[in-house]
Amino acid sequence: MALSKLNFNSLNLTPVAGKGIGFDSGADDLEASFSSGSMVFIKKLTASSSGTLSFVDGASSVVLDNTYKEYVFIFNNLHPNPTGNAHVLFNFSADTGSNYNVTKTSTAFHARHDEGNSDTALTYDAAADLAQSTAFQQLTSEVTFPASPNNDEHYSGSLHLFNPSSTTFVKHFISTGLHYSSTYAVNDFVAGYANTTSAIDAIQFKMTSGNIDAGTITLYGIN
Repeated sequence: MALSKLNFNSLNLTPVAGKGIGFDSGADDLEASFSSGSMVFIKKLTASSSGTLSFVDGASSVVLDNTYKEYVFIFNNLHPNPTGNAHVLFNFSADTGSNYNVTKTSTAFHARHDEGNSDTALTYDAAADLAQSTAFQQLTSEVTFPASPNNDEHYSGSLHLFNPSSTTFVKHFISTGLHYSSTYAVNDFVAGYANTTSAIDAIQFKMTSGNIDAGTITLYGIN
């Protein structure tokens, strides 16, 4: 028999340690959310024709150490200013930002839909794959960012980094994001690991060419 009604007066929810359950009951709908922990704000960087945006542990109030087991970077409307094709890139550092060259292995794919269904695909993105490489990791598939007419094009999404301060295990990461123009939309997915047992204490973001013209990246720790 299907459940047709939920009686809030008789509903009893007991949180489990380390878990969270939240309900928001409005007049017309019910919203529920489940999370494994709370997000703690650490630092927001705002781009303004920036060649790079970097988070370095201990610098400018940035925390990227063993305080949290998981960190998440939230990208909001990153707008590039290159010519031709561009990607949002990142790399890790194990020497407080002196070098961004940590060895990584990853896999990537994207879903794309073009106006008029002329280009619809779920595609493995071999160009974004890394195999024991120190190169910067692509977060986005290849996209053209001309100054006109697609100056509304931008990238938003998130990057999760797990146990960056471990000196025993490699450091896994996973990212999902989207970008769109006036004629198409793309959803990008990347997962991989930094193949190092040294602590990661910095991360840098940039474009393959040009600058990050506008937008923000916000760092949170996950309790």
